[in-house]
Amino acid sequence: MELTGLSFIGSKRGSRDGASFQAFAPQTGEPIQPVFRSATPQELERAARLATEAFGSYSETTGKTRAAFLRRIAAGFESHREELAQRAHLETALPMPRLTGEVNRTANQLRMFAGVVEEGSWVQARIDPALPDRQPLPRPDIRSMLRPLGPVAVFGASNFPLAFSVGGGDTGSALAAGCPVIVKAHPAHPGTSELAAAIISESVIAEDLHPGVFSMLFDSGVAIGTALVKHPFIRAVAFTGSLHAGRALMDLAAARPDPVPCFAEMSSGNPVFILPGALGKGPAALAQSLFGSFTLGAGQFCTKPGVIFVPEAPENTAFFEELKSLVTQSQPFTLLTGGIAREYDRATEAREVQVELAAEAHMLSPGQKSHSPFQAQAKLFTVCLDQLIGQPELADEIFGPDTLLVHCDTTDNYLRAAHALSGHLTATIFGNEEDLAANRELIHILEQKAGRLIFNGFPTGVEVTHAMVHGGPYPSTSDPRFTSVGSLAIYRFARPVCFQNFPQLMLPPELQDANPLRIARFRDGKPENC
Repeated sequence: MELTGLSFIGSKRGSRDGASFQAFAPQTGEPIQPVFRSATPQELERAARLATEAFGSYSETTGKTRAAFLRRIAAGFESHREELAQRAHLETALPMPRLTGEVNRTANQLRMFAGVVEEGSWVQARIDPALPDRQPLPRPDIRSMLRPLGPVAVFGASNFPLAFSVGGGDTGSALAAGCPVIVKAHPAHPGTSELAAAIISESVIAEDLHPGVFSMLFDSGVAIGTALVKHPFIRAVAFTGSLHAGRALMDLAAARPDPVPCFAEMSSGNPVFILPGALGKGPAALAQSLFGSFTLGAGQFCTKPGVIFVPEAPENTAFFEELKSLVTQSQPFTLLTGGIAREYDRATEAREVQVELAAEAHMLSPGQKSHSPFQAQAKLFTVCLDQLIGQPELADEIFGPDTLLVHCDTTDNYLRAAHALSGHLTATIFGNEEDLAANRELIHILEQKAGRLIFNGFPTGVEVTHAMVHGGPYPSTSDPRFTSVGSLAIYRFARPVCFQNFPQLMLPPELQDANPLRIARFRDGKPENC
């Protein structure tokens, strides 16, 4: 597919009137063709009006219609797998195997949502039939189900150019729910975004849907994104990125005359608690696995283990020395953007002032070429628990290849540490079954602090399944009741609607007595035989 550098306004392309910008190759620092054009305020207005016009018909489409649409998009991603991965590799420097796998993940999650809406029970249909003879007052016929919210603004993420961007889980779940989508593409990988948008736009046409079901807007700054969140036709916002940007969008959405939900996945340190039994199994191997996890993807995963609580045990020395050696010998990592690299340097330099720098990556010898503005060195910090509790910001996420070791000498200290945590996407415990049995209170506390608890496995790697929860208390997300990964993500973009005393023919099929869709429902609060 040929790249034009222009936004998608429904079935039409944007103009060249907006400001120009380009992506940069992290491996070389050089600009990448073509030149892209930011959307204009007029184009945003057209996209929003189209989305609102589309909502009327798209929200009434059947689950089978939406499923066919989502499956067509998935097939389009697969048929352009190499092209998408190659462009994403050029714009992000992420390895090709990771990116081809990300194309597959994107297609698979679209098919997962297709299966959910085609089956149909996700709408949670509930029927409480009329009781005309009830005393002292009769009960009316009351039925309810979930209905789509309306047009959704989706913000592409920097670290997943496919699975959390234009055609990613936010877009897929919103489309599955019956909501038109306007994507604000991430400026770091605009070419990848344009390719993905072309696949979705072609699928809209092929399935004979209203063109306003999907639009994608380019912008190298924040003006278009800000205006999109504030636009009165937008009914929800989905974002994956930094706490600073996510909180700004949350505040914008809440400050509207008609506030709308902003589902932001933001900042997580993903604490790991290493209990004594884990070190006894092999401290060196555990250190190697930890290093592999916090440097995976150059540490640019929202599930990177950034805070590690370690016990005072004889094996601790071997664990620490192996981890320190791995960090010291590692070469610089290439980050996604120059801005991310600069922020990593700033954040780690600030942390060096506060705590002990246990190990720094291999430094280039005199006379060698300095690392590029896109590169970062792995760093390992250590701190005592009292200092962490006194300075809780030390547990904040740093986006890049670093981690913080916190020494805990008693079980009570593990509990103190857990109580001091803010909200995180994940919390991990390493140990044996005896450790778990002896730390039931720790598990209970962590259940209040994270959306996913893990035993003897690192948090990097998020399976796309029906049971997955990728969410957690603030600041990891804006709303801990929801997830941005897995089929439960669809519930972010729907709301319950009640129909009282409606005639059968005027009810949605999901609520009619005949149950023509054969979905699972509740009648009088009990599962209904279908």
